[in-house]
Amino acid sequence: MPADIQHLLLNMERELKTLGWWDSKPPSAEALASTQPFCIDTLSLPQWLQFVLLPRLRAMLAAGVPLPGRIAVYPLAVESFKGLNEDTQALLEAIARLDEALSGQPVERES
Repeated sequence: MPADIQHLLLNMERELKTLGWWDSKPPSAEALASTQPFCIDTLSLPQWLQFVLLPRLRAMLAAGVPLPGRIAVYPLAVESFKGLNEDTQALLEAIARLDEALSGQPVERES
């Protein structure tokens, strides 16, 4: 499973880059220290994916510690990306697949 998760993380990173949402500069330490879920008060969802979720999951994989089994980023992503001009389908699919791999539950896709 770790190799599968690593592949899913790489897919998510690739899609963020394809959309032009990959930042070369990290947010401030204060922004990253938010106590709100998904750092919703200080980061955009793409920033949270890049600077919080991806590094944490990669660190967990590297340390060999159990990955979270309860995760549901997809519903938030669907809401966050509504009304955007960019085609976010591939990124949404990458997020859904990660949710499924970690939770072991199917994700109902928006149509």
